[in-house]
Amino acid sequence: MSTLEDPIEGATHTEIGGLVVDEVPVGESRVKRVVYPPGWVWSEAMKPITGTDSCRHAHVGFLAQGSLAVRFTDGCEIVHSAPDTIAVEPGHDAWVVGDERVVLLQVDAGPQTVERLGLQGLHHVCTGSHAV
Repeated sequence: MSTLEDPIEGATHTEIGGLVVDEVPVGESRVKRVVYPPGWVWSEAMKPITGTDSCRHAHVGFLAQGSLAVRFTDGCEIVHSAPDTIAVEPGHDAWVVGDERVVLLQVDAGPQTVERLGLQGLHHVCTGSHAV
C-alpha cells in the first residue's frame, strides 16, 4: 500500500463493488480518491449494483497510480497510465490493467458533473494519444 492509499482525515469512507472511495465535499462539488484493486472490471463489479449496461457517470481527475482501460459504448477504447489526466464521459466499461492498484483523484458534481464541467454527454469520438 502506498501513501496515496492512506486514510484521509475528514473524508467519508465508502467501499462499493470492490472500490475504496474517500470523499470530501468542496463547495458544490466533491473531491474523491478512488482505489481500484487489480482485476477489477466495472461490468463485473458495478453493473449488478447499478443495473445499467454501462457506467453512466463522468470521471474527471488525475490518475496517480496504475493503469485503467476504458471502453465506450461506441467501441472506442482508451488506456490511461499514471501519471495522467482523465476525462471519461458517461457510457463506458472500465477495468484495471496489470497487477498494480489504480489510484484516481477525481473531482465531480454528482449527476451534474457533465453539465458543470462542460463535458459532452455520451462519448462520440475516439481520438487522442490514449486511443487504442
